[in-house]
Amino acid sequence: MSDPANEPSLAERAAAFRVDVIRPVLTTLTELTGRELGGDAAEELLLLTALHESGGLRWRRQLSGGPALGLYQMEPATHDDIWMHFLSSRPELDAALRDMFTPAEGQIDSSLLELDDGYATAMARMHYFRGRQALPAAGDAAAQAAYWKRHYNTHLGAGTVAAFLESRANAGLA
Repeated sequence: MSDPANEPSLAERAAAFRVDVIRPVLTTLTELTGRELGGDAAEELLLLTALHESGGLRWRRQLSGGPALGLYQMEPATHDDIWMHFLSSRPELDAALRDMFTPAEGQIDSSLLELDDGYATAMARMHYFRGRQALPAAGDAAAQAAYWKRHYNTHLGAGTVAAFLESRANAGLA
């Protein structure tokens, strides 16, 4: 049995997720596409999205039995819509994602959101990227929360700006 005293804190896990998953994915996407998809603003917004959506980097399936998958809790319908209506008209992004994440079986589908944190990160970045508005500055908590609500959770989602800000604070990023 593991000793909770030896478990990394949420802040430590968040920092590791940013450095080990988010940053390398965004760096590779930038290199493959020639589009600037990384930087502090993108890294921080993605980290905060994952922290909030997954209850502190814990949940890979929606708790209520809903369809959302992965640390970013993306629904398969959203995943498929990004591929059909956004990536299909942006060949450099489409090719980069296929080069980075096509499994040995040769098929990318929404199940990868739950199985591959790098893929889930790339798809969350595509979700924000298709919004076409500039990302809020790193460190601007209120703007990040509003941006997440407007572009990721949307007015149809149950999430709130207050809860997003609470997730940020719980991870020691207040």
